[in-house]
Amino acid sequence: MKLWYDRKSKDPTYFIQLGVRNGKKTTTKNVARIGKHSELLKITDDPLAYAKEQVKKYNEEYKKENKVSLDLKVDFAEKIKATDALTSKSTQRNIGYFFLQQIYHELEIHSFFKNVTSDMKIEFDPNLVNRFMIYSRILNPDSKLGAHQNLSLYYEQPDFDYVHILRTMDIMKDHYEEYIRHLFEKSCNIIKRDTSVCFYDCTNYYFETEIDDEDYVDEVTGETIKGLRKYGPSKEHRPNPIVEMGLFMDRDGIPLSMCITSGSDNEQTTAIPLEQQMTKMLKGKKFIYCADAGLGSFNIRNFNSMGGRAFIVTQSIKKLSDPLKEAVFNDFDYRLLSTDEPVSLEHMKNFDRFDKTNEGLYNDRAYKVLTADRAIDTGLYEEKVCKNGKVRNVKSKAVLKQKIIISFSRKMMEYQRYIRNRQIERAKKLLKSLDPETYKKGPHDVTRFIKRTSSTKSGEKINDRYELDQSVIDEEEKYDGFYAVATNLDDSAKDIIEISSNRYKIEDCFRVMKTNFSARPVYHQKRDRIIAHFMICYTALLIYRILEKKLNMNQTHFTIDNVIETLNNMEVANIEDMCYMSTYTSSQVCTALNAVIDLGLDKKYYQPKELNKKIKKISK
Repeated sequence: MKLWYDRKSKDPTYFIQLGVRNGKKTTTKNVARIGKHSELLKITDDPLAYAKEQVKKYNEEYKKENKVSLDLKVDFAEKIKATDALTSKSTQRNIGYFFLQQIYHELEIHSFFKNVTSDMKIEFDPNLVNRFMIYSRILNPDSKLGAHQNLSLYYEQPDFDYVHILRTMDIMKDHYEEYIRHLFEKSCNIIKRDTSVCFYDCTNYYFETEIDDEDYVDEVTGETIKGLRKYGPSKEHRPNPIVEMGLFMDRDGIPLSMCITSGSDNEQTTAIPLEQQMTKMLKGKKFIYCADAGLGSFNIRNFNSMGGRAFIVTQSIKKLSDPLKEAVFNDFDYRLLSTDEPVSLEHMKNFDRFDKTNEGLYNDRAYKVLTADRAIDTGLYEEKVCKNGKVRNVKSKAVLKQKIIISFSRKMMEYQRYIRNRQIERAKKLLKSLDPETYKKGPHDVTRFIKRTSSTKSGEKINDRYELDQSVIDEEEKYDGFYAVATNLDDSAKDIIEISSNRYKIEDCFRVMKTNFSARPVYHQKRDRIIAHFMICYTALLIYRILEKKLNMNQTHFTIDNVIETLNNMEVANIEDMCYMSTYTSSQVCTALNAVIDLGLDKKYYQPKELNKKIKKISK
């Protein structure tokens, strides 16, 4: 703060003035009136020296107390400055993204862009573009154009054009593998990555279009480049083209690597190529491949039986050979998972589950281990090249060292029967008003419990009769409570089942990207932009998971909805360019965020220079 007065005046008034820099705007405000020259002559012979002394005391008090008293005048008749904007915008600024920015900077993504653009002549900052596209994906998911239009929501007020977003996406796609590898390597410097188990799964993302991409055949080389957006199997049965994402994550649920392939590709063909790339990224470190049954083909299991790797994959009991099925249902050699004591299936299925003394048993499992070295015993297929050059799957006659761990849970059995009983009730209601024209029997639809029998006399019309098929119900009940995993590890059944039970975390990764980050539907058309879109979504997921890991290490656990809502609500209002006032309240999430990332964003008021210092501190 400094002294200000009108040097041309014969009787100047002395003020203590504060200089404020708010972004590119610089302004000054009078924070205190010392008095007129003539007034001060009554108490001192030298009013100017007295005024300077008052400024000095004010500065000392300000440094000591870190507060200042402001005289603000409010004119209730003053109107908002007129503009040509079509719609009004909020003047509040989000500072919650500072926490995300801290992790973004620790990942050193700025150095990645600096390296890949060192020989390029560009007039924009791709790191700045990528940074705010990621913040937008987490806090305010929207299209790229929508994200660009909402840049004014952030404190820094970034300035770049929409075309710069597209150019940045092109740069990212051109250095796809470098970017993914860079994120992994730098994330290891922030948190400890547990890659002893690598979980893999695939999911689909749909597009707002009804036309899929045609395959392109190079006229010179004859090479076929397959279109990315293709019609393929989708759980949601949407009539839209899709692309497929394969995702690897570590034991803590933090993403390791990903791939984007055509929506019509078989998901089993994506695992090995991506795993080969990831093996290089992990520098040959041994790990366990863990996936569900759909990603546990013979080729995948065989690949993970070499190079010090291992596999744990879900195994369908229904696909086991008859001798192995007989061994599963044979009430012999079962043991409790918790104590390894012998137990019978008969006892597990019939004990009183409402007796509190049986609560431990109700939460426990029975298990047995079966040797299944013949691939044909587990229903595995392998590719065979026919004489005409076509490839088809045939039952494998190969030998593959593996064992099947069969487990039975009374709790799971009761749950599955509860679900089935509800489906049977729906099937009964359906029987009362079943329209033969709409009868469709699906493997998971309630109509699977309905059978149609037809009867007729010679030359007469066929009569259809619909009724519950008890044989289907009985067949399904045989498998209630049973679960199986295949592995080539010699570890205990308890450890293997525990590893497999963590597969839910990768499903949660997909849920976060689809639900919280709105990664779908995708509006891009060009292949490179589509892949770059998912690179942004992948980075957003990585940053959030690292933040979540930091919170968990501090013994604080919150849902992603709680965290994102808090970050979104952390806004400040500009008070006459003098300071910013928090418009958010304190909360458990806010306190925890400030504890794990020390940015001090828990104050009522902030000076512009203070917030600017926080940004510089993050960027150091």
